Amino acid sequence: SQNSNCKPLSTTNHMSLGQNSNVCLRSPFHCVRDFLFCSTWKSSLQIIAWCFPSQIQVIEDDRNNRGSEPFVTGVRGQVPPLVTTNFLVKDQGNASPRYIRCTSYNIPCTSDMAKQSQVPLAAIIKPLATLPPEETLPYLVDHGESGPVRCNRCKAYMCPFMQFIEGGRRFQCCFCSCVTEVPPHYFQHLDHTGKRVDFYDRPELSLGSYEFLATVDYCKNNKFPSPPAFIFMIDVSYNAVKSGLVRLICEELKSLLDYLPREGNMEESAIRVGFVTYNKVLHFYNVKSSLAQPQMMVVSDVADMFVPLLDGFLVNVNESRTVIASLLDQIPEMFADTRETETVFAPVIQAGLEALKAAECAGKLFVFHTSLPIAEAPGKLKNRDDRKLINTDKEKTLFQPQTSFYNNLAKDCVAQGCCVDLFLFPNQYLDVATLGVVPYQTGGSIYKYAYFQVGTDQYRFLNDLRRDVQKEVGFDAVMRVRTSTGIRATDFFGAFYMSNTTDVEMAGLDCDKTITVEFKHDDKLSEDSGALLQCALLYTSCAGQRRLRIHNLSLNCCTQLADLYRNCETDTLINYLAKYAYRGVLSSPVKTVRDALINQCAQILACYRKNCASPSSAGQLILPECMKLLPVYLNCVLKSDVLQPGPEVTTDDRAYIRQLVTSMDVAETNVFFYPRLLPLVTDVDSDSLPAAIRNSEERLSKGDIYLLENGLNIFVWVGVSVQQSLIQNLFGVSSFSQISNALSTLPVLENPFSKKVRSVVDMLQGQRSRYMKLIIVKQEDKLEMLFKHFLVEDKSLSGGASYVDFLCHMHKEIRQLLS
Repeated sequence: SQNSNCKPLSTTNHMSLGQNSNVCLRSPFHCVRDFLFCSTWKSSLQIIAWCFPSQIQVIEDDRNNRGSEPFVTGVRGQVPPLVTTNFLVKDQGNASPRYIRCTSYNIPCTSDMAKQSQVPLAAIIKPLATLPPEETLPYLVDHGESGPVRCNRCKAYMCPFMQFIEGGRRFQCCFCSCVTEVPPHYFQHLDHTGKRVDFYDRPELSLGSYEFLATVDYCKNNKFPSPPAFIFMIDVSYNAVKSGLVRLICEELKSLLDYLPREGNMEESAIRVGFVTYNKVLHFYNVKSSLAQPQMMVVSDVADMFVPLLDGFLVNVNESRTVIASLLDQIPEMFADTRETETVFAPVIQAGLEALKAAECAGKLFVFHTSLPIAEAPGKLKNRDDRKLINTDKEKTLFQPQTSFYNNLAKDCVAQGCCVDLFLFPNQYLDVATLGVVPYQTGGSIYKYAYFQVGTDQYRFLNDLRRDVQKEVGFDAVMRVRTSTGIRATDFFGAFYMSNTTDVEMAGLDCDKTITVEFKHDDKLSEDSGALLQCALLYTSCAGQRRLRIHNLSLNCCTQLADLYRNCETDTLINYLAKYAYRGVLSSPVKTVRDALINQCAQILACYRKNCASPSSAGQLILPECMKLLPVYLNCVLKSDVLQPGPEVTTDDRAYIRQLVTSMDVAETNVFFYPRLLPLVTDVDSDSLPAAIRNSEERLSKGDIYLLENGLNIFVWVGVSVQQSLIQNLFGVSSFSQISNALSTLPVLENPFSKKVRSVVDMLQGQRSRYMKLIIVKQEDKLEMLFKHFLVEDKSLSGGASYVDFLCHMHKEIRQLLS
């Protein structure tokens, strides 16, 4: 280094790992005194940046160390492999990390210790997560009419941590210590260790996750539910018809209806379907199997919505197949010459809700919508798009709904089990912050395709629609999280509704959605007994079966801060902090939210430095081993479009991303905030993904092609000096200048390089819950600005700090706290 204060280190001194593991950022320099802030440090910036903790290296190390052996869940308080590691789970008494991940697997014994560390204690719960084929789905346990065995006092469900006493005639609850009689039909003798002799035969005694078949007591009005229904509601205003969207949806539905979710080995789905089209008025369709042609009924009084027919609106697909096919052929023709540009929105949801009420079932509305609902009707909206509010105290209004009408509508939908999935196709401002309220509070999803064009966007939209229709979903769901004495669930984030402080209510819950739960102390915890949490989800399956899915997790408790810091999970921590911040923008200025995030993370790291790290010079920035990526990830959250929008980010985009992130799982936030950057000009013969590189412009070479993915988009960046043969093989054109930015898929060409790149794209698409938009970026092209926005280790155009600068800023904050 050019800095005389920086002395080389011996390799043994560069990282102190082991019992008191931490990372000292001084390799290959010895950061004595004020190295990070000395006058000449900037001249060494390029060299230093390569030495700071690398996300790529951390991921690679975890893959190598933990990817080969199965993760066996039998031991309390184990930290699982990272979400980026491909590993197999063996359930031996704790829920798989695919279902629950925690910010820390070792909870402080006292609230004072928790406050001192400032580490949030939270669990990211994904109750219906999809498992890889080689892992077993939760077993379904049927206890007959008596239903599942529960604690008399706290109502916790039977689980591996219950203690059987008095020869097996009673059990002591692991959550509240109450002793409950074992029902006669459930009695079993204990072996010499005090374990029931049927321990391994009963999933609820030996596994962390399982399901109970619910009895009629768990059903509304003490009546078993009917199978759910899907209602497709298609905007047929001028924009939707002219763009070709209506025809595309109708064509797709003809084949998609064969793929409705079905239970286990059922030959056909029990889900019934219905169809509505709308602009300023609503059109209902009778598709009863006995009709020769579908019948349309128009409801023009949108102020007082009702369903004009009951019999023939919700039908079995196979029975009414010919009538449905005829309807889907006719809809595009019926509205081909429409001049109606105005639409309603709230009455559409009201209509679906009324139809489900009349049929006495739960279900999902698939709403395809194109414009701001300005027609005279309940829920009518005005254009309030105002970028001048950004960075002012009124900025929060951009994220809030403009009327409480939709909150009340969402509440009614949840009561009926009416989930709403919203597909938006805007050409201008649509007010996602308001329209998104009902999907968000009912547990539904929002998909957005700005400036939709059939030619370039249909592939992405149809893939999203297919997956959305086919994926596993539970209806009319209620989730409760119980904890052992000493901690309790105090705060919840996600796409749901809460009418009280304990029950998370969702009209629908699919396999992609997470609920984030924060815990606080209400008493001391014991190191010996640890802490337990049990997530119980009551829901109706797609066949109309009422079920309880149970996930249990046991955590360690500690009296030493070092144990807390050794058992944290940074990816989960960032998932929680992002959601906490994204909720904060609803009530506080964005700058306040950003400052609070920086302050909390500085306090976390300062507490570690003060209490756990070995004594060292104040000039050294010391990070806990398992939190060494906290600064780089935090900087990515701070630079995200919600907290620091660039000039090209619309207010609708910000509201959309805010809602999207709030129910993302840990794997999705990991790649969303720190996108994956892959060089493509590597070993063509390999079947695996290329090794990722750090997310910075200085890693790009003019002669190479790179792929960057963030869960919503895939960018293919082409350097100006790429060999002509590679361009020909990938794009089918002879020169760099001929590459088209308009491509939405890569050309299918019969050569090894084309096959390799397309297989990489397919692999990445298969890992994500949404079909990512493909964007071709040529170096020095105008689209490159958008691409650079995702190179998160660099300084951003909207003012976000580079990784190096932010690390220096964090160091300064930590030192101020320590002094």
